[in-house]
Amino acid sequence: MFESVAVLLAEHEDLQKQLSDPAVHADAARAKKINRRYAELNRIKAAYEGWQAAVEDVEAVRELAKDDDAFAEEVPALEEALATAQEKLRRLLIPRDPDDGRDVIMEIKGGEGGAESALFAADLLRMYMHYAESKGWKTELLARTDSDLGGYKDVQVAIKSNATDPSQGVWAHLKYEGGVHRVQRVPATESQGRIHTSTTGVLVFPEVDAPEEVEISQNDLKIDVYRSSGPGGQSVNTTDSAVRITHLPTGIVVAMQNEKSQLQNREAGMRVLRARILARKQEEQAALDSAQRKTQIRTMDRSERIRTYNFPENRIADHRTGYKAYNLDAVINGALGPLIESCIQFDEEARLADVGDQS
Repeated sequence: MFESVAVLLAEHEDLQKQLSDPAVHADAARAKKINRRYAELNRIKAAYEGWQAAVEDVEAVRELAKDDDAFAEEVPALEEALATAQEKLRRLLIPRDPDDGRDVIMEIKGGEGGAESALFAADLLRMYMHYAESKGWKTELLARTDSDLGGYKDVQVAIKSNATDPSQGVWAHLKYEGGVHRVQRVPATESQGRIHTSTTGVLVFPEVDAPEEVEISQNDLKIDVYRSSGPGGQSVNTTDSAVRITHLPTGIVVAMQNEKSQLQNREAGMRVLRARILARKQEEQAALDSAQRKTQIRTMDRSERIRTYNFPENRIADHRTGYKAYNLDAVINGALGPLIESCIQFDEEARLADVGDQS
């Protein structure tokens, strides 16, 4: 059982040697990647050693029970501990999403519902900001387009973590948030007290660790500059600080005007562009990988309605996992933990089943 662990333990030992080499740490992106994998293998190594210890405990007490019936009473509890250790190790051996340790760039866009959709976009941004704060993550607002009645027509935020363990990464938790979020409530502009249904789209991209990870030729870029509009200080409407970057091969367009400096807007735009290109490549690969499509809860269809927020009933429901709870007031203030955990478990069960089908 667990024959593949030997290969992983050998990889763990090799990574340990690499991390002791100063040359590795001179390359920040490489060191970050190695640290992530090392942290992942650390968990597997600890679980394997725990399983081995549990096996030895069961074997030892069974042997002692042959001569002393008192030891026989310990067997059931030790066998249960062995089963738990075995299941923990089995789950850790499921191939993990290689991007789990990455930071993310999230985009929230107004959809059906006009002003109410924009207001809900602001609610979702606040929800994710509070959740990130509870996890000890850092957030950086990259760009926003305000709506006339408050809220955002669209907003982009970068979310970062210092965790080396991929299971604690930002992407590992927020990749399930991509899709259409539906809200049912009485809008502030509704005089008759009628419940309206609106939608807001959320896109989540794994952020590129280093610019060279996604090579972009300057010849493939069309860059336009124009005057900013909206909040931004004295430079608004006075200097050409806003930037629109078009990646000609893919047609991806990124516009930035949040910063006063054209250079800062360009740098932020390139970060978003690299993340989108990386996501595009991954989606193309996923389309070729039927097993991944079968087991991955994170939808590649950005038009899929994944969740409903019903304010009159204080109800939150995830349409993929079947999760339902009546604590929407807490969720919208950042208490996303149980909801996201249901997505992680659902995905994990599907991948476990897929591993079983292939074995």
